[in-house]
Amino acid sequence: MRRSDWKSVVDTACASALEYLDSLPDRPVLPSADHAGIRAALDRPLTPGGVEAAQVVRDLAADLDPYITAQASGRYFGFVVGGLHPAAFGAEVLVSAWDQNSPMFAGAPGVAVAEELAARWLVEVLGLPSQSSVGFVTGGQMATFTCLAAARHEVLREVGWDVEARGLPGSPPLTVVVKTGAHATVLRALRYLGLGEQSLVAVACDEQDRVRPDALREALAAVHGPTVVVVECGNVNTGAFDDFAAVADLADAHRAAGNPTWVHVDGAVMLLAAASPFMAGRVAGLDRLDSWSTDGHKLLNVAYDCGIAICRNAAAHRAATSVQAAYLEQDTGARDPLDWGPEFSRRARGVPVYATLRALGRDGIADLPERVTRLARRFADALGASGHAEIVNDVVSNQVLVRWPAPDGDHGRLADAVMAGVRAEGIAFFTGTTYRGERLMRISVSDWATDEDDVDRAVEALLRHARLASATPAR
Repeated sequence: MRRSDWKSVVDTACASALEYLDSLPDRPVLPSADHAGIRAALDRPLTPGGVEAAQVVRDLAADLDPYITAQASGRYFGFVVGGLHPAAFGAEVLVSAWDQNSPMFAGAPGVAVAEELAARWLVEVLGLPSQSSVGFVTGGQMATFTCLAAARHEVLREVGWDVEARGLPGSPPLTVVVKTGAHATVLRALRYLGLGEQSLVAVACDEQDRVRPDALREALAAVHGPTVVVVECGNVNTGAFDDFAAVADLADAHRAAGNPTWVHVDGAVMLLAAASPFMAGRVAGLDRLDSWSTDGHKLLNVAYDCGIAICRNAAAHRAATSVQAAYLEQDTGARDPLDWGPEFSRRARGVPVYATLRALGRDGIADLPERVTRLARRFADALGASGHAEIVNDVVSNQVLVRWPAPDGDHGRLADAVMAGVRAEGIAFFTGTTYRGERLMRISVSDWATDEDDVDRAVEALLRHARLASATPAR
């Protein structure tokens, strides 16, 4: 085997990584960057003989450092992006060094068992049915896709249709019931699954974007045959939780009337709330539903990329996603990761989940949703009391919607101006949303490392820029 100078590469990479991580409390959250400048920094010629590996790593760290967004900063409040737990980072270093292609126990036994344990721990801490299966995929998009693939399989199987063998042409009609304003990843997953938007029935929500049980009851009364329902654990705008107990009762009644029914929970933002006694009232009935998806790189704070798909019905999950081939070594009695997601070649992304869960422990896992909720309320209380901002939603988890009332009535313009000012200063990072036709600022507290000082510094910057922007005439 050819030997490589691993030490110089690792020393260079680790020194640069440590310098970056140590800079997070003080470095600008959003870099000042433009496409041309970044391209100029990176566009080095490919030489005939190549460049020594450690030098490439050294150059890459130096060239890109000025343009790296501090997403792991405690003051990154945009896009519902979590930070990076140290245990997750350490595990990622090992996973990269081990470079395990990990679809099967036969080829990568160590990481396969680590993923098996991570899966078991997740089901336990979330209080989900013990027989539930777990797949580690790339993100919330593919976790939702995986769960809905299992749902499609099962409700059609119950009416005698093998969708994996026969496809959708000629199959019994399948109705998907979603909330008005369902997350775009749900709609995208349904497209991938051949269940176009014309198969959807949209159900009205209340003022916090929680599905209305009366509206869901009415919608289900008009649906006959295979049915998939999608609800939310942590709305992407309001942070609200659907009434899972009411949804479960309605699904049971629909099923009892002869309609194969599967309820999926889009828990990309706040599925981890199920691990917290503090949030127990919000998630009552969650365990009665059929599948759950989440992003590990949101509240759990593992590195990108990691999504988690969980199904009560392991047989349906496996039937929808597994694959067989003559050259593979399967059925060893151990868990094969390729049975639980759509990917074949894959990194061992469940290993950082294993490491992070072990580092946090049960109490630390339970504390995460409570902590981010408390800090979100700190934002809401400070901004709401300032006289410069209005809080639009009930702050029940990590999401805060903020209206910035403008003297000229153009509240959306002022919101964008406030966010732009804070971004340019580098103190914090916020993103906007259009909620019920209105442009608002959205605060997402998702980083395990965010503390009260981060919130207070961000609030001070927001209010300062609100005063400046309010005094500046609109162009």
